[in-house]
Amino acid sequence: MISRRVPSRPLFGTAALAAAALTLVAQPIAATAAAPAEGGGDASYRNRMAVPPARRAGRLPRIDGVAGRPLVVIDAGHGGHDPGALASWDGGLREKDLTLRLAREIRDKLLESGRVRVAMTRDRDEFLILQERYGIARRLGADLFISVHCDSAENQGASGASIYTLSEVASDREAARLAARENKADILAGVDLADASADISSILIDLTQRETMNASAGFARLLGREAKPLVPLKPNYHRMASLMVLKAPDMPSILFETGYISNEEDAKRLNSDSGRRAIAESVRRAVEVHFARQLASR
Repeated sequence: MISRRVPSRPLFGTAALAAAALTLVAQPIAATAAAPAEGGGDASYRNRMAVPPARRAGRLPRIDGVAGRPLVVIDAGHGGHDPGALASWDGGLREKDLTLRLAREIRDKLLESGRVRVAMTRDRDEFLILQERYGIARRLGADLFISVHCDSAENQGASGASIYTLSEVASDREAARLAARENKADILAGVDLADASADISSILIDLTQRETMNASAGFARLLGREAKPLVPLKPNYHRMASLMVLKAPDMPSILFETGYISNEEDAKRLNSDSGRRAIAESVRRAVEVHFARQLASR
């Protein structure tokens, strides 16, 4: 298995990170290994920000849109033998079907805007492991990754959309529940960064991922702002969880829980043309503002 760098953009996006990298590389290995670890032990520190595993290069999905525009990768959650959550009030409604319809609607709306290029991790009913989902986006050099899901709860009165970004510690009990449900199929593995030692690679990835987490949180707040007039949101819509699909260290990523499939009203809205259009329009608005801000800050 051969480790590959993402060809279309560098791992570190700012001069500050580059300067930090040079400083760390100049230090002896013993000094970097002495950094405090979460949970105790040097091994824990080295492994907690592991690089996503390299996979054999398979067929990449098609990229649509005007060349040179930022690339957004849309990930329809679940698929294939993994149906995701099921509607208890309607046994025929499956999360994997709703997410694919929503992802296609978002793709079409983004392409209609002409501001970005778009690719989908899956455009049919197929199973992808969690690492493969963000791995596809990284191989394509994506500038933004949006994983689309539908929530579920025993309480059928629970409703509203929420947006998750990465945290090593779940922000609340519901976030921890979601993390356990979404992560149970896969285990994170890592490889070194090129010729750098494991210690230095870990610290550099840690720095990069902190910046990426900040960018992800910024987009989550922006999406919440744009979705509020169009989509019912939970009052505390921005949540954090240690979700495997969000663990790319160098690519802003969110998981959009578009509503509750266990709630009849939410599910019927998500399964309607008008409901899907509202979700897609909120994403389009947020994406346009997100990249306009990036352009203005250059």
